[in-house]
Amino acid sequence: MEIIMPATPHIEKHFTASESVRDVVIGMADGLTVPFALAAGLSAAVVSTDVIVTAGLAEVVAGAIAMGLGGYLAARTDAEHYTAEENRENYEIDHLHEKEIEEVETIFREYGLEGNVLQNVVNAIAADRRRWVDFMMRFELGLERPDPKRASISAATIGGSYIVGGLIPLIPYMLAHNITTALQISVAATGFALLCFGAIKGHFTGVNKVKSALQTLLVGGLAAGAAYWLAHLFG
Repeated sequence: MEIIMPATPHIEKHFTASESVRDVVIGMADGLTVPFALAAGLSAAVVSTDVIVTAGLAEVVAGAIAMGLGGYLAARTDAEHYTAEENRENYEIDHLHEKEIEEVETIFREYGLEGNVLQNVVNAIAADRRRWVDFMMRFELGLERPDPKRASISAATIGGSYIVGGLIPLIPYMLAHNITTALQISVAATGFALLCFGAIKGHFTGVNKVKSALQTLLVGGLAAGAAYWLAHLFG
């Protein structure tokens, strides 16, 4: 008697970092390192935590606006680029019809299609103009249609992440009036936050969590150390 074993489903786990995750990474990484470096540098040059808090908060606000605006403009540029290329494809379909057919054939030949099978597939693509344009955008140019709300979402995500990250190294200076104590707490808090953020980033991007955490800590530590050394040198 033939025994049929139950088939174990093959589950593929792939992660494609979403644009929102990328924006959080960008905003949080800069938010943790830049205000931290500023606060550490000022700790070697001033005698009041109030000065550090004021300068730090000003930098967080300015940095969040600048980073958010950068994300907005980048997303708008992507959308405008997609629209321009889409218009060009429409023009080429109207005025360079045969050339566009040849380009579709070339793409499918790279996948091993030939003869009648190739011709049938090409005819099916070319029969629907919208489908044809989308096909060329994706497979010829490697472009995906952007979300029309992407620009505002990107700006808010990057700016918000920058603020959250930037407040972590500044809170100790708000709570402690002794600069040395505040600096020590800020170093510990920011170092821990960098490790956690690096590990989370590694999880979402598929990189080894420990490696990602240590790399993030190293970058933030070097930035803060350089700022502290320069401020101490010139102060």
